Amino acid sequence: MPQQHSVVAENLFVQMGEYVLRFESEDFGKEYEERARLELRETPESTKEACEKLREILKADAELDVPYEEENFLVTFLRPTHFYPESAYERMQNFFKFKVKYPKYCANLIPSRERNVFEQGILTVFPNRDHLGRRVLLIEAGKKWKPKLCSLDEIFKGVMLVLEAAISEPRTQVCGVQVILDMDGLALTHVWQFTPGFAKAVVEWVQDCIPVRLKGVHIINQPYVFNMVFAIFKPLLNAKLRNRIHFHGTDRQSLLNHVDAKCLPKTYGGEVNIPEFPGGKLCDLLSNYDSHYEMRNQNGYSKKT
Repeated sequence: MPQQHSVVAENLFVQMGEYVLRFESEDFGKEYEERARLELRETPESTKEACEKLREILKADAELDVPYEEENFLVTFLRPTHFYPESAYERMQNFFKFKVKYPKYCANLIPSRERNVFEQGILTVFPNRDHLGRRVLLIEAGKKWKPKLCSLDEIFKGVMLVLEAAISEPRTQVCGVQVILDMDGLALTHVWQFTPGFAKAVVEWVQDCIPVRLKGVHIINQPYVFNMVFAIFKPLLNAKLRNRIHFHGTDRQSLLNHVDAKCLPKTYGGEVNIPEFPGGKLCDLLSNYDSHYEMRNQNGYSKKT
């Protein structure tokens, strides 16, 4: 049985052609231990010390209800903040304050309640990691997105659910995540869905809240009207995130310079033969962990702070 705040399991998977997608609960091997040491300052000693310090900070915060006795939970926030307890605490505060600030995105957010966005086939987690061990999430927000059938808010909530599963994986906590946005077919009917308020919420969540090492956002197949969308987001981006956004258009080699061909389907210049499969299968996989999402929803702040 996974820990209370894990949404992973050993025996659940989605078959994608000859490949298998599953969320990994096991610890990483020696190769990733060394990467964690070099990139994140992670050692058994630093982990123990940082967890003890973060635990004391959390015990002193009567308003924030989190499972501070669980080391796995603490490490989820310590890894992306390089094992600095104060920074981990700040991100944790932001993460749970976001849930209170934006109930329309976060209230009762569990996979089985968000089946529609998955059924549309807009979100895909590739079964293979890239050459640096990073999870790769594909968002097809053009041809597959029918605004009358699926709202922009639903897409955001689906992304939140997928990434919350991914950040429960120890290897993803160390290696990070790559996101590919396929904008092929984006039209004015899509562009009109984007508002400054939505952009503010998304950027706040990505930059300040979610405990993930976001290593790259790759925009592909973008038509000219995408500039109208990006103009809403661009003023809100800090330098770190702005530098990790890459525009590739239809240049597959440009994408392959950042994302390994061994994890990409042939459609994107890769080597992997992944057949299209019903998006509901990903929802089925995530829905196995509804109870764990529900437990996470019970933590945090009970009122605005």
